[in-house]
This record gives sequence, C-alpha cells and structure tokens, in this order.
Amino acid sequence: MSSAKLSAAEIEERLQSLPDWGLDQHKLFRHFVFENFVDAFGFMAQVALLAETLNHHPEWSNVYNRVEIYLTSHDVDGISERDFTLARRIDSLL
Repeated sequence: MSSAKLSAAEIEERLQSLPDWGLDQHKLFRHFVFENFVDAFGFMAQVALLAETLNHHPEWSNVYNRVEIYLTSHDVDGISERDFTLARRIDSLL
C-alpha cells in the first residue's frame, strides 16, 4: 500500500467514494453517533483491532455515544492511501 502523500485533487477524488467522510484540520474526519456508550465503545474496540492489523492507528475521541475519528499519515505529513484504506474498512464495520 502506498505511503506517499496524496495531493488535494487525489484526496477530493477519493472522498467521492466515502460520502460520510470529510476533511477537518487537514485530516480525514468522520463523526459517528451510536445508540449508547456500550455500542460506541464496542465500535471503538473493533476499529482498534482493525487498525492494529493495518499498523495504522486513528486519532479519535469518545463522549458517551459519540465517536470522532481523524485519519492522517504522520510519516508523510498528510493524507495517504493508507488513510483511505482504513476509512473504508471502518465503514465496513457499520
């Protein structure tokens, strides 16, 4: 999987296939709302296992039933294909 930093045009093109994701603070971003804390925490546990298999970990936060995920590739100081791969796999958990 490529670890090169994507251009703004490449990012916009890839975002077309991830309509629930956007850009915030130069990172891929998605806000999730679940029924309750247990569902939100269970989702985070699934994402953690997934991220570990990809060796690519999100920046995230959780407050009760809400989870916010930011994806960026620190080694390229921007967004790479790895971020989009993880975003698609996160979406597949829902």
